[in-house]
Order: sequence, then structure tokens, then C-alpha cells
Amino acid sequence: MAHKPSCSAQIRATGVASGWATTAIVAAIVDCCGVSPLRGQRLARGWTLQRAVDELVEMCDAQQLSRPKLDIDQLRAWETGRTPRMQTIDLLCRLYATDAQGLGMTGDYRTAPRPAAVPAPSSAVTASASVRSTHAPAPIAPGDAVDALVDSHRRAVESTLASTTVSAGRLEVLDERLMDLRRAYVVAPPLEMLAQLLHDLDEVRLLTAERQPAHVQVHLSEMIAVLATLTADALMKLGRLGQAQLWYGTARTAADDSGSWELRARVRVQAAMLPYYYGPLERAVSFTHEARLLNRSRPTSTGAFAAAAAARAHARQGNAEAARTAIKEARELFDRSRQDASESDDAWAFPLRRLLLYLSGAYTYLGDTIRARHVQSEALALYSGRTGIDPALLRLEEAMCLIHERSITEACQLAGQTYLMVPAAHRTEILGARAQDIIAILPENARSARAARELGEILALPAGGM
Repeated sequence: MAHKPSCSAQIRATGVASGWATTAIVAAIVDCCGVSPLRGQRLARGWTLQRAVDELVEMCDAQQLSRPKLDIDQLRAWETGRTPRMQTIDLLCRLYATDAQGLGMTGDYRTAPRPAAVPAPSSAVTASASVRSTHAPAPIAPGDAVDALVDSHRRAVESTLASTTVSAGRLEVLDERLMDLRRAYVVAPPLEMLAQLLHDLDEVRLLTAERQPAHVQVHLSEMIAVLATLTADALMKLGRLGQAQLWYGTARTAADDSGSWELRARVRVQAAMLPYYYGPLERAVSFTHEARLLNRSRPTSTGAFAAAAAARAHARQGNAEAARTAIKEARELFDRSRQDASESDDAWAFPLRRLLLYLSGAYTYLGDTIRARHVQSEALALYSGRTGIDPALLRLEEAMCLIHERSITEACQLAGQTYLMVPAAHRTEILGARAQDIIAILPENARSARAARELGEILALPAGGM
């Protein structure tokens, strides 16, 4: 169903204020509002039906062209599916300075292409016009257009991975930008990060659209793998599970293209988070198994990450022996790996607090509340002063331990307080789903208790940041 005119007006206002090209505004309106490209052309200019008719008549008079028989009803019919005659299509192409494809039909009166200006931090690199593609996706529009638009970006990235001269200086600037994003991702809300990640993905994608020297192509594939993984993670946190799964697949494609065993392992263990939280658990175990095979017991943070992720997946699956073996491996590999304290504020790192977060999940599902409480306390001390999802996940696992200890009221109260204390922009779908797990593991006769009902009412509140 097409959206109300106010939606397209908001998209147009955002696009004009941000300096988007008209073609980008049209694409955003078509994707978001579900209208035809012909109507999208009109709405992108802010014209009413009558204004479009008047503009066409004025153009025909000025260029001494034959006027078509046209009124607002006729134009509305064309915008909703009726096909005009070829002479009229030609006039509409002239009116909207596009080609027939731009109208959703078949004339070409496009003006010289103008890159869309997208605001970015000063360290961002502007792609040269020589590598810009006519297949570039539209920028994110307001409203609930995220699904359609992130999918257009994902498909555009995947279409250029297999095809692909960038100076060392430019690569260095891109590396700096990527590091800035990795650091920002630790604290910024996922919806805010999504727009930045997609912008930078498009930047790198445009560079891979031309064939690059092998070492440059590898470097660009590595960047895409990291950016695609963080995009998938943001989408997972927002509860957009189908899109997240597709983007994790894109990340694996890019990582495999890079040839780096460690990157291939890291992307797979990151991808295990989606089935760990939302199922099926067998897939989470499979991804972590692949990552551990790629790591080959090397003393790396990636190896520790893979073992820790396997531990909590096995524990949640009920495989206690495999979980305890993986816990031991995770601790040994982490202790033997060289950890840089400066990496603690990097979303791509695996610092001690994240190891403890994963071990908390493993011990909690093993029912080992003593060890679980110990690692939760240690981890929360390392998260001190930080807001976001990870500290909240630790407290929710504290609540699960309370349920194991049959402190039902205290567990529900802790879960409710934890959910409400998270800033609205971070209170996304994944947190709500995790809090729902508290209710799910309650004994049947406790789910009607007052504390459980109050927790359910809290979780029924709209999620923040959406």
C-alpha cells in the first residue's frame, strides 16, 4: 500500500537538505512509499498533479512541441499503471529530465549525472566520478524504508565483489575511517551506526567496481567483510533478522574473497550470534565449529572468541561436556594471545570483558550459577560507566541465575529494571527478545505471578530507537 503524501514530502525535504541528486530522492520515494517511478519523479519535485500538468504544457509551448491531451485524471492513470503513447512518454522524459527507465517505461533526456552529497565526518573519502556506478543504491530514507534500502545496498555490494587504481594514501584514509567506525560502534546506537556503515560500504564498493591490483582488491574485500559484518550486527540488534542473515552471508563472501583465514574465522563466529539468540542453535554451533577449524588452535583472540561462542551455544543446546571443553579452550587461547589494551574500544576486538560476557552465557545455561555470578561481576566491573546492550545482557543473565536459585520475584524485577534503564536508542528488539527469555524459563506456575505480569507489561512497551 502506498504511503501518505507526507512520507514522500519528508523524504524529499531530507534529500534536498542533504544535497541528494533528484534520482536518489526518486529512488528513495519509490522504495519507501511503494509508488510507481513516474509518480516518484513528480513527488521528488514536490509537485501536485495539477502542477505537473501545468509544467508539461508550459514545456511544450516553450519548446514548440505538440501538446498531449492531458488533465490530472489522465496523469493519475499513467502513474498508477496505464501506459501512455510513445509520443507522450517522450514528453514525460523531457519534463522529468530522465530516460524511460527512470519513469518505469522506455527517450533519454538525462542531464549530466551529479553525485549525491552525503554528509560524513571529515575523514571520509569522496569517491571519484570515474568509478561511480549507475547502479548505486539509494540513500536511507526516513520512515520504515530500512528493509528495502539496506537490501538494495547489500545486493549492490555483492554484485561488485566478483569484479574489480587506488593509491596507498587513499587506502590509508579508508583504513582510518574504518577504525573510527569500529570505535564508534562500541557506544553508538545501532540505527545511527547503520546509516554510517552503509555510506562507507558504498564508498568501498565504488572502488571495487573497477579491477584493482590483487593486493588492493584483497584489502578492499577485507574492508567490505568488516563493514558488512557490523551492518549485519546492527540489523540483528534492531530485530531485522532476515536482512541480518543476508548481510552475514555477504560478509562471509567478502571474507572468503580476501583469503585471510583469520578474517574468515572472525566473520563466521560473528555470524553465530544470530542463530544463538534466535535459532536454530545447530547453525550457531556449525559456524563456531568452522571458525575453530580455520583457527587451528592458534593462540589468537579470534580463536578465543570462537571457542567462547561455541561454549555458550553448546551450553544452551544442553551439551554440557562440549561446553566445558570449549570454555577451557577459550580461556587458554585468550591467555596465550597478545591482547592490546587499546583494543578495548574497538568493535572488532575481543577484550576480556567480551570473553567474560560469553562465559557468563555458557555458565548460566549450564546452571553453574556460582561461576556465572563470578564472571558477571568481573565483566560488569569492566563495563563500568558504559551504556548499551552488553552490560544489560549480563544483568539479564544475572536474572536467569536468580531463577535457577528460585528467586522468581527478584529475577523479574531485575530484568524489568535492566530493560528500562537502557537508553531508548539502545533498547532495541534484541534486548526485548532476551528479556522475554526470562519469562520463558520461569516455572509454569510462576508466570501468572505479579512480578512476571509486570515484567511482561514492561516488555510490551514500544522498543526504543526505532
